[in-house]
Amino acid sequence: MTIRRRLTLWYAGILILSLFLMGIGTYQEISEQLRHDHRKRPEGHALDEAGEMIFRVGLPAVALGLLGGWWLTRRSLVPVTRLTAAIKKIHERNLHEPLARTRNGDELDQLTKVFNDTLLRLDDAFNRIREFTLHASHELKTPLTVLRGETETALREDALSSAERERAASQLDELRRLTRIVDGLTLLAKADAGQIALKLEPLRLDELVRDNFADAQILAEPHGLRVELSDCEAISVSGDRHRLRQLLLNLADNAVKYNQPHGVVMMSLLKSGDMAQFTIVNNGAGISADIMPRVFDRFFRGNSAHENTIEGCGLGLSIAQWIVSAHHGTIQIDSMPSKLTTVTVRLPLDLAVQAA
Repeated sequence: MTIRRRLTLWYAGILILSLFLMGIGTYQEISEQLRHDHRKRPEGHALDEAGEMIFRVGLPAVALGLLGGWWLTRRSLVPVTRLTAAIKKIHERNLHEPLARTRNGDELDQLTKVFNDTLLRLDDAFNRIREFTLHASHELKTPLTVLRGETETALREDALSSAERERAASQLDELRRLTRIVDGLTLLAKADAGQIALKLEPLRLDELVRDNFADAQILAEPHGLRVELSDCEAISVSGDRHRLRQLLLNLADNAVKYNQPHGVVMMSLLKSGDMAQFTIVNNGAGISADIMPRVFDRFFRGNSAHENTIEGCGLGLSIAQWIVSAHHGTIQIDSMPSKLTTVTVRLPLDLAVQAA
C-alpha cells in the first residue's frame, strides 16, 4: 500500500471517529436540554429534528473531510513522487547532475540535499576509478611492448634449445593475452570518460557482415565448425567502420569459441522496420538463466569450466555493448542451454541512404 493511500485511510478513520463522537455528544446534549424545555412541541418531535439536523450536517462534513484529506495527502506527497521519478533516471554517467531542490527547508528538501551530496561522492569515486584504470593500462603498454619484442627476438635465435623455445613461445602467448586485456581496459576506460570520438559515416553494413563471415570461416576451420550466412540484405547505416568491424569480429569469435565440436555458426542481416538487425547463432553449451544478467559485466566469463579451456579475458561483450550503445542501437542475448545461443544486434538505418 502506498504512503498516500495509507495516510488517507488513517485520516478518514480519525475523522469519522471524531464526527461520530461529536454527533453522540451533541445528540445527548440536545436531549438533555429538551427534557428541561417546557415549550409546547412534543419531545419526540424535537429529538427527531435534532437527529435530522445532525444527519444533514454530519454527512457533508464527513464527505468534505474525506475529500480534504485526500487532497491534502496528494499535495503533500507530490514532492516525493517527483523525487522518486528523478532518482529512477540516475545512472553512472549523470551522477554529476544534482536533483532539483524545493529550497523550502523541509524534510524532503534536506533529504534531496543529502542525496545530492552522496551523488557527488559517487561521481568522484567513479572518476577516480576511471582515471586509475586509464593511467594503469597506459603505463602497462610500454613494458608489455618491450617484453613482447624481446621475447619475439629470442624466439628467432638458433641457439635456443627446444625446451627454451617452447617456454619462450608460451611466454609470448601470455604476453599477447595480457596486451589484449590492457587494450580492452584502455578502450573501456576511455569510453567511460567520453574520450573516444566515433567517426560516423554512411557505410554498407552488409559488406562488413560478408567480410566478417569470411573471417569467421577462418576462425572456425581449426575447430571443424560450419559457418553459414543465410540472409544478407543490402543495408546502409551511419557508423564507425572500425568499431563496427570490431563488434562483428568479437561476436563471431565468441560464437566460435563457445561452440561444440563440429557445431554450426549461423549469421543473418535483415531489415526490421527502421532498424538493421544482425543475428549470430551458435549451438554450443549455451548460457544458464542464473548468469544471463551478468554476461555484459567486465571480466565475467560465465561457466567456470570454460575459464581454463577457452582463451579470453571477459571483456569482449562489454566492448560490444559499448559499441552498440555508441551507435544508438541495442544488443540482446537469448540462450537455450545445450541448444542455441542467439545474439541480436539492432542498429538504426541510415534513412537518407536507404531512400536514395
